[in-house]
Amino acid sequence: MNLFSIIKINDDMKKFISNRDETVRLFKNPVIEYFSHIHPATPLIVYLPIIAIVLYFGIPGKNYFYDFLTFLIGIFLWTLLEYVMHRFAFHTHPKSDLGKRIHFLVHGVHHDYPRDGTRLVMPLIISVPLAIFFFFFFRAVMGSYYLTYYAGLLLGYVAYDSIHFATHHFPMKKGVAKWLKDYHLRHHYNDENSAFGVSNPLWDYVFGTVPAKQESRNKKESVGV
Repeated sequence: MNLFSIIKINDDMKKFISNRDETVRLFKNPVIEYFSHIHPATPLIVYLPIIAIVLYFGIPGKNYFYDFLTFLIGIFLWTLLEYVMHRFAFHTHPKSDLGKRIHFLVHGVHHDYPRDGTRLVMPLIISVPLAIFFFFFFRAVMGSYYLTYYAGLLLGYVAYDSIHFATHHFPMKKGVAKWLKDYHLRHHYNDENSAFGVSNPLWDYVFGTVPAKQESRNKKESVGV
């Protein structure tokens, strides 16, 4: 039996954007549908205690300078992972009907319903397997400081999810918060092929996907320069 809800996936769907806090059913199976939604506080509740436990076991008896340094590097590594996933995994352009459907389930639905408060942070059925994978990956390649690297990566992820929800639902009218909100909403409402950084724009500057640069590049391509 087809698990997907009866949603027609076609090229015209990307033109639809709902500006209301509403959701859409994706799966016929009620259990899978239930777990495709998540309360925005869930990453904080689940992962902050895990970060504390990882740091508790990762710090004692070591060099505190390297503990702090590897923790910061872990956060830094998350920013790159965030950019790579958003740009190259979430914004692929599949040709097949199945590919389009999977893309819509993974990220397209968020662009159609950007204010859906139940699908703004990563569901646990995705984030937990990824967290387990990176734990064993870091243990294999990061040496004796793998726990502090890992704690930094998790904190970067929690910050990303929290900032992402805030940009869609909090006023964020001043300072850096306003800048981040405006920056991310440009990705949604101006050009989805730019501004892939959500928690920060670092890698957009590195790889030339800052909105202003991308707009300039698009104009040059349109006139054949």
